[in-house]
Amino acid sequence: MKSKLVKKETLRQSRVFSEQVKRALVKDIEDGKCSVSQACKELSVSMTSVYRWIGKYSRYLQNNKRLVVEDKSEAYQTEQLRKKILELEAALGRKQLELDLIYKVVELASEEYKTDLKKSFLKTALSGSGSPKDQDIGTK
Repeated sequence: MKSKLVKKETLRQSRVFSEQVKRALVKDIEDGKCSVSQACKELSVSMTSVYRWIGKYSRYLQNNKRLVVEDKSEAYQTEQLRKKILELEAALGRKQLELDLIYKVVELASEEYKTDLKKSFLKTALSGSGSPKDQDIGTK
């Protein structure tokens, strides 16, 4: 005797959720009280529906906007690197000011002593940069 498999057909009821229910669900998801999958199981709705509600009612997650998710350590590291960049830029600015001051002092001293100190210091710096053997022999 053949047993027939009887397929039980049920009509799916159409459910309409109020805007208040949708907003409350999205708020719970944003606050971390439940996940999207938990919300889907609780209300017996598809994930697509829940994500549409999130796109429509969320304060943070809007359609056509990109959300960057970082680990706390990545955010901390990024902030530390930004601080380091600011410190280095400040140090570079101080060194540039010192260099400008030195050039101005050399310029004023050149005018005072009526000689070009830049060329004088450049010649002595270049002649002193040779190897020790060259200096002993007297070749410059």
